[in-house]
Amino acid sequence: MRCALIAALGGLLFGFDTAVVSGTVKDLESVFQLNKWWLGFTVSFALFGTILGAATAQIPSNLFGRKPTLVIMAILFLLASIGTAYPEFIFAGKNTSETNIWYSFMIFRFLGGMAIGAASVVSPLYIAEISPAKSRGLFVGFFQFGIVFGILLAFFSNFIISSFELGVNDWRWMFGVMAVPSAVFLLLLFTTPESPRWLVTHRKLETAKTVLERLGTDGNSPEEEVAVIQKAIEEEQLTGTKEKFFCHRYRWPIFLAICIAAFNQLSGINAVMYFAPTIFASTGVDEKTAMFLPVIIGLTNLIVTMIALSVVDKFGRKTLMYVGSVGYVTSMAIVGWAFMNWSPQFNVATANYTVTQNQDAIIAYQKDLSDEKIENREVLETNLKETQIGQILALEDAKVAAAKLAGQSVTAKTDAENETWKQELKNRTVAELNTQLNTEIQGLKGVNQEEFASSGKVQFSSTVPMNAVMIVLGGLMLFIASHAFGNGSIIWTFVGEIFPNKVRAQGQALGSFTHWVFCAMIGALFIPLLDILGPATIFYGFSGLMVFQFLWTLFLMPETKQVSLEDMQKKLGIV
Repeated sequence: MRCALIAALGGLLFGFDTAVVSGTVKDLESVFQLNKWWLGFTVSFALFGTILGAATAQIPSNLFGRKPTLVIMAILFLLASIGTAYPEFIFAGKNTSETNIWYSFMIFRFLGGMAIGAASVVSPLYIAEISPAKSRGLFVGFFQFGIVFGILLAFFSNFIISSFELGVNDWRWMFGVMAVPSAVFLLLLFTTPESPRWLVTHRKLETAKTVLERLGTDGNSPEEEVAVIQKAIEEEQLTGTKEKFFCHRYRWPIFLAICIAAFNQLSGINAVMYFAPTIFASTGVDEKTAMFLPVIIGLTNLIVTMIALSVVDKFGRKTLMYVGSVGYVTSMAIVGWAFMNWSPQFNVATANYTVTQNQDAIIAYQKDLSDEKIENREVLETNLKETQIGQILALEDAKVAAAKLAGQSVTAKTDAENETWKQELKNRTVAELNTQLNTEIQGLKGVNQEEFASSGKVQFSSTVPMNAVMIVLGGLMLFIASHAFGNGSIIWTFVGEIFPNKVRAQGQALGSFTHWVFCAMIGALFIPLLDILGPATIFYGFSGLMVFQFLWTLFLMPETKQVSLEDMQKKLGIV
């Protein structure tokens, strides 16, 4: 059990690295001066590494062993956490322009993504191979538990770090804290043995016997267990004639695997995981609350995942998918309805949130620049000016939104007019921009002027009723519960059950590839489309897509519970 728990730390880091970026979105946008499209690309870039990691992890795993591959994976997690927290270190203090720092940051995000992809393949494989058959289901479940616990831990960590109000350095600490579990994982791996199955495959029989003595067997002696493994490997080699995967014979399981993996991401699950604080911030809650509410989401995910894993074999795959699909459709429709019903209030809250975040960034930049010994002064001064210009435009948006809420007829500036205005503002000095900002904020309704005068911070009175915020929170809790109970809990079990032994590995690889490709696509497009279409349209869109998952489950998905491999092949037309 100890070795399985250590390997399951790969799942914890998988979940942590997936969710931790959610708390850094506003800082990344400000620090690297990203528009919505580049912000979406930056946040989701790790997923391209995930695709590569998942596709190639079997190569070192088969060549060098499961344990060395896990060690490489832990090193990648450690490098990614340090590199994303302090991307400047790769330049040794030289050439640290904003663009170079962004390139360095992206490289380390990609490495972290590779580690996630490798973890999704190697950790459960290693756990399965070191576990006695009677405990294998439980031990492999540790990996799934590690993922959802890592997600919860990331949300909680982001909340704690944000409460310290570290300004523009929040994002560094959020990424950097992952170095601790990464280092623990790396050190503990040196106390674990190699997989006995891999050792037998590479004719290291005596070492395999020693490992089995340590791990235990299902009642056989280590010698007998080695003989059983040898026989199974020989049978696989005798019957393991390579068969073409993409052929007419496997058309139906291939279709099913692609569908369930695509629906998993078209639900919007990773949009919620990556941008939960951003979604809650648009409801008008303060920053601390926006960082805390995802903790509730993560806790819901953890609890319902454990419930689903305990009943999946009792109720069957289709039953869970029915429940999950109805929950998806209902929950996303509830959230979409809330954003549509209180649209003017939410628009004001979103505009005000942008102003608040810009002002916090301006204060942080001014504080850093007051230190005469500060490094990267030119970069900070450029960022300050860009943020001041963005703040002037954001204040205009806030005024327009407030006027519309008050029932006044106003016309917002066009993109072309804003671009012209931006170019004019660039000709002004930082001091001139600061004077204009102070004047405009002092004349803005709904701002706590006493707080602004004393600290320079901008705090707005709430425009969104609390019951609207609670409806959004309740809808997202129902959504995450629906995912954890449905598609999220059975996807990999189902994909493994619909393919015969000969091509099961290719089938799992296809499902994983489809899953991560759609994940990258949703992650990259969510923020810009949220800005263009608005939250109501986006969430109604997710709800509509899940109607198709329900219909797919009803008419096309086969039940795989307690169906033998032979019967399943007949059911799918493979034989």
